[in-house]
Amino acid sequence: MNKKLFLSSSFEDVATLLSNFEENLNGKRVTFIPTASVVEEVVFYVKSGKKALEKLGLIVDELELSTATVEEIELKITSNDIIYVTGGNTFFLMQEMKRTGADKLIIDGINTGKLYIGESAGAVITAPNIEYISSMDSPEKAPDLENFNALSLVDFYTMPHYTNQPYKKMAHKIVEDYSSKLNLQPISNNQAILVHGNEITVQSN
Repeated sequence: MNKKLFLSSSFEDVATLLSNFEENLNGKRVTFIPTASVVEEVVFYVKSGKKALEKLGLIVDELELSTATVEEIELKITSNDIIYVTGGNTFFLMQEMKRTGADKLIIDGINTGKLYIGESAGAVITAPNIEYISSMDSPEKAPDLENFNALSLVDFYTMPHYTNQPYKKMAHKIVEDYSSKLNLQPISNNQAILVHGNEITVQSN
């Protein structure tokens, strides 16, 4: 199974690494999912992520899971070339993915070789479970989320913004609390985790 994942804390800071990881980006369509940011106050990364994608020659097709129809979700995830999930509240994102069935569509897409780009919360949900991030994100923003199971696309747990403010303290505490229990993979805003099949590398910009 040749899955390709590009996981980051801050996509605009590592966007140039993507063009080496995935060739022929020009003209490809990206399903851009900003859902995690809907319940957040700080959302500048949504615009900067979009801009960075467009700069690479990609066509951004936005898909807001919390308001889209099931048909629209299925059409965009299955027909576009790439899936991009922004940062924000990880729990709200997972709640909406499960509610709409987008989680299964995304897993299927990745299993057929579609490139997945996850930024912050979008990177966290690729782990088996998202409970570890609860001191950085509030689970209360997802009252309908029944459990913390996530996409299980990788067997490690991305810890975004590891050395970057304003998350530095929280990130370090999570690493302290969980590193003996989970296979944590801390990355700064200038790093990306590249997954290609079974090969996993961390690159810095």
